[in-house]
Amino acid sequence: MIIEYTPEGGEPQRFDAGRLRASEIQVIERTAGARWADIKEAMAEGEINAMRTAAWAIKQRTEPALRYAEFDPFEDELRVRLDARETRAYAERIFAKWGSNPDDLAEAWDELRESTADREACEAAIADVTAPKELAPAEPEPSPASPSDG
Repeated sequence: MIIEYTPEGGEPQRFDAGRLRASEIQVIERTAGARWADIKEAMAEGEINAMRTAAWAIKQRTEPALRYAEFDPFEDELRVRLDARETRAYAERIFAKWGSNPDDLAEAWDELRESTADREACEAAIADVTAPKELAPAEPEPSPASPSDG
């Protein structure tokens, strides 16, 4: 999960919440007052406190003196996006659900493209899951034993 922070008038910053140290998770849990699993779920739903807390903890890697109260972005400055692994998993689920309905599938692909942090990974995942699958070659039947094998 990628948290995208775009401060007003500033350059977008991306924070990878999919790869955190145990100590960072503990800080996030303590600050948010919730368990990590619940925080991840809240981030996926766009909950501002969860996104802010995780982004702040990750931002402290490069700004160790940054206090939580000092990192107070506006609600529209934070957004969660899917990382490449999550994008691939969603692409597989979308195709399994909507693969037989081209209109719904096209709409679902558009939504996935809007939700991903990595457009190239998204297009590759879509191409891969929609590519025709080759059937495994049939095993050759054993040849009958000839009378001279005996």
